[in-house]
Amino acid sequence: MKDFYKYEFNEELNILYKYYYGPISLEDIFSSWEHAINNNIIPCDIKGFILDFRKSTFNFKVERFVDISNFYKKHIDVFRGTKLALISVDPKDLVIPILFKTKDEGYISEPFSTEKAAVDWILS
Repeated sequence: MKDFYKYEFNEELNILYKYYYGPISLEDIFSSWEHAINNNIIPCDIKGFILDFRKSTFNFKVERFVDISNFYKKHIDVFRGTKLALISVDPKDLVIPILFKTKDEGYISEPFSTEKAAVDWILS
């Protein structure tokens, strides 16, 4: 099976990049975060996350975006005070990050179409 995600930590910027590939289910999102949490991939003093969906597509119903928000709230000890930049260029997949932002609680998220804009926002 081909990996559907990859992590890269930029120590200089203190940002964790998470790249997604192919069709992504909710279970993929949850299991990849649980892997990162259980394996101490996320540094404690992180400024933010860049979640790059440009090489993937969401494979779940739009209404289920609430489940993603609930997952982040369940793990608020990891995400509290951080910024989550969600990069997507496909209009049909941009809906999820926009809706996800409406449920922010304890963290801040923002949809973007470029990596530069996402980095600038996290560092601002």
